[in-house]
Amino acid sequence: MSSIVTEKLSEAVGVEVLDVDVDRLLNDDDLPGATLELLEEYGVVLFRELCADDDTQAAFSGKLGELAQFPLYPNPNVMEISFDPDNPNAEYFASNDYWHLDGFMDEVPAKASILSAHVVSEEGGETEFASTYAAYDNLSAEQKEQYEDLRVIHSFETIQRLTYPDPTPEQLAVWARRGVREHPLVWKHESGRRSLVFGAMASHIVGMDIDEGRALLHDLQERATAPDRVLRHTWSVGDMVIWDNTGLLHRACAFDRSKPRRMHRSTVVGHESIK
Repeated sequence: MSSIVTEKLSEAVGVEVLDVDVDRLLNDDDLPGATLELLEEYGVVLFRELCADDDTQAAFSGKLGELAQFPLYPNPNVMEISFDPDNPNAEYFASNDYWHLDGFMDEVPAKASILSAHVVSEEGGETEFASTYAAYDNLSAEQKEQYEDLRVIHSFETIQRLTYPDPTPEQLAVWARRGVREHPLVWKHESGRRSLVFGAMASHIVGMDIDEGRALLHDLQERATAPDRVLRHTWSVGDMVIWDNTGLLHRACAFDRSKPRRMHRSTVVGHESIK
């Protein structure tokens, strides 16, 4: 394997790769495997000011695994995340401000996400990451036993209501078509590691009083996303960040949505059910 130089981004999560440019991204056959190993160890991998175009991003992302398709965008391997009026998904991106994992409504969520900055906001708009592996590891032995068999109901409506607290009948109908998904609170990974599955999409805990269950979910999230456990990345144009979607929550920080901010995302399809 060709060597790479890295630097930890925080004690909690994240590593930066210091010596990779676009040419190496495309032509170093050992780099995809090394990147996947870094993802497993650190959760987030940063390539700073790489300035990869969509074709380059898709070519490298495809070496990490099968890519999800976004047929509404010019390059179907790359989704544009912006509040531009012609963006077909702009309405839903507003809820990216809340802690979530991608594909939470799927039995098999995405393995990894790759995000590149094309236009950055003048103020705000950072992305934050928190490890759900660490969230589990930091539980007491008693809590691990208590939470072992708990199951949580997730829904698209739950997270969207945070942005649209007074939804229209049309919005409610669209959200309802997404259905609900039941996941275990504790994800037992094929690797042997365990993580917690919660966030803004989590509605309630099965068989538990609604308020009591929501209080527990809120407490878990507050502890997992305490400032000393969060990596906040401040974007520069050209930055590319890859994160392990199976072991992290992420969110976008607030910014002026009337001003340009455009990020391009590729998604590596998952292979592991939450169980």
